[in-house]
Formats: sequence, C-alpha cells, structure tokens
Amino acid sequence: SQYSAVDTNPLSVYVMQPIWNEIIKIVPLWIAPNLLTFSGFVMILVNYFLISFYDWDYTASGTSPGLVPTWVWLFSAFTTFCAYALDSIDGKHARRTQSSTPLGELFDHGLDSWATSIFVLSFFSVCSRDNGQAGVSVYTMYMYLSIVLFNFMCSHWEKYNTGVLFLPWGYDISQVVLIAAYLLTATVGVEVWHKPFLFGYYITDALVILLIGFSLFLSFPQTLYNIHRAHLKKTLKNASLYEGLLPLVSPLLLFLLLTVWVVLSPGNILAKQPRLFLWMVGVAFSNVICKVIICQMSSTQPELLHGLLFPLALVVCAASTGLLGSMEEVVLATFTLLLTAAHLHYGLCVGLQLSEHLNIYIFSLKKRVQE
Repeated sequence: SQYSAVDTNPLSVYVMQPIWNEIIKIVPLWIAPNLLTFSGFVMILVNYFLISFYDWDYTASGTSPGLVPTWVWLFSAFTTFCAYALDSIDGKHARRTQSSTPLGELFDHGLDSWATSIFVLSFFSVCSRDNGQAGVSVYTMYMYLSIVLFNFMCSHWEKYNTGVLFLPWGYDISQVVLIAAYLLTATVGVEVWHKPFLFGYYITDALVILLIGFSLFLSFPQTLYNIHRAHLKKTLKNASLYEGLLPLVSPLLLFLLLTVWVVLSPGNILAKQPRLFLWMVGVAFSNVICKVIICQMSSTQPELLHGLLFPLALVVCAASTGLLGSMEEVVLATFTLLLTAAHLHYGLCVGLQLSEHLNIYIFSLKKRVQE
C-alpha cells in the first residue's frame, strides 16, 4: 500500500521542516535511509542507559542534585535533537534516493513505537520521583507513560482505519519541550524542577496538565473526527465496526493487565522497581503495536488476542494474588529480560523476512543478487 501521511502542525510546517530540508543536503546519497532511522534509535538507547547508570531509581535529581553530571543533560539534549532530526529526515532521504520501501516504513514506525516510551523514561530522571517535597510519584509516571503510548496507538489505529497517518501535533512539540528541558536542567541545575514557578505550581505539574490536555482534547478527538470523516466519505478501510475496533482490543487488555499489577501488587512493585517496570511496559506496548502496524500495512486482520497477553496474565495473576511473595521482583526482572529478547528477535525476523521478500538490504542501497 502507498504510504501517506499528513502533517498540519504549524511548528513542524514553518519551523522544523525548513531546518530538516537544510540538514538533508549534507547526508551523502549512498547512505541507506534505514541507517538514519536506526542511528537515531541507537542514540536514544545510549542516552537512556547513560541516565540509568547515574539514576537507576529516579531519585538522583530529588535527593542529591548534582549526582547526574551536567554533561549528561547536555548529551541528552544533543541525542534527543539528533534522534528527532534523523527521524524527520529518513523519509525525505528515502524519496531523494528513490529507495522508499514498506520495510523502511515498518522500520521507522516500529522503532518509533519503542522509542516513544524510552523518551518518556529518560525524561523522568529530570523531574525525579516524589521525595515528599518535589518530584512526581511513580503512579503519575505510569499514567504519563500510558497516556503518551495511548496517543501513539491512536494515530496508528486511525491509519489502520483510514489509510492515512495523521501526524499528531504533540510529536514535534514534545521533542522541542524535551530538548528545552534538558538544556534548562544543564544550565540551571535540577533545582529548577523542585521550585514552584507559577501560582505554587511546579513545571512538572504544567507538563502533566499540558500532556493530558493535548491527548484528551486535541489528539483523541482529532482521531475520532478523521475516522468519522472517512466514514462519511466512504473511504474507510474496514467494512464493520468489529474490524475497525479490533486493533484496540490487545493494547487495551495489555493496559488493563499492567494496571491490575500496579494496583494489586502486594510488594508494591512499581515503587520498588519503577525503571524495570516502566521499561517492560514500553517493550510490551511496542510489541503489540508493531503487529497492528504490520496488519495495517499488509491489509490483514490482527488477531483478537496478542500472544504476549497470556504469559503476562499468568504473571499478573500470580503477583497480585500474592503467590509470588518475595519473588515478585525477580519474576519481574526475568519477565522483562525475556520480553525484551523476544521483541528484539521478532524485529530481527520481520526485518530479515521483508528484506528477502523485497530483495533489498536493510542497511545498504545495493540490490541483492537474485539466486
């Protein structure tokens, strides 16, 4: 199917696009677009692990400001900008080298579905977790991450139904806010997040309010409106309501199971291992959404229940009934490790299968030699 995306965000159209059009000129024509996409993702990962090293449990900024060196925040701003730039020019570069493929589209959106959570998890280190005076609670973190992922899911659910990816306004704004937040932290220090800045409200409060406002009053209504419009124009991809709603079943069940674990965990797993748990949430989400993206691209129907939901349901059941006891953290760590490995394996298999099927290399513009 032909890829089609619409971007109406003024920030993107008037500010960022002209910048990307200049940057693209310095990219050599022999570089494969997927290499740009992948490099951006690797930078986000490197940055995430670097911050995790200095701030494993999200307390560094709150308890002992200065624990995370200033250069780390500058590096975060730099990697976020680079990843944002690479993610914005990979498609332009593909058109410019006439190498646009379904593999490239899947690669881009598949990595985005994972990167989305990693951006959020890195940002939490800036505002730190609640220490009584300032910071955000781990439950707010979980809610924040869920809303961001819900937004991501909506835009791909919309594309599944309309065939057009309407780029959410929140994307460009969130990237610019992230870069600004890292630069602010590097310049002024993490203390800036721990002082009320307006009417007794903290910057983090403002960001949470902005995010919820954006999601519930801009992104989500826009998605429903676009689907409704396609319905009126009779351009919907799916004939029945059941088919149209099918891709939402697994992500919503995933969210339900995870929330049950968070709320009913006897050992209060989210407070004990926030980084591990939230990472697991991001990987699980990415895996579920990748299936939806593939179904949308291949015009096939997603299965009602994603395979991952069954082992997760067992773990959640065992944890919330107290069956795991003191083993809960070990089980979470093991499950997270296996899930991450399974997701990487899945991505690798899909990539290799597509590259063989389309007779192209993933990271090179050379054509494969037909056997």
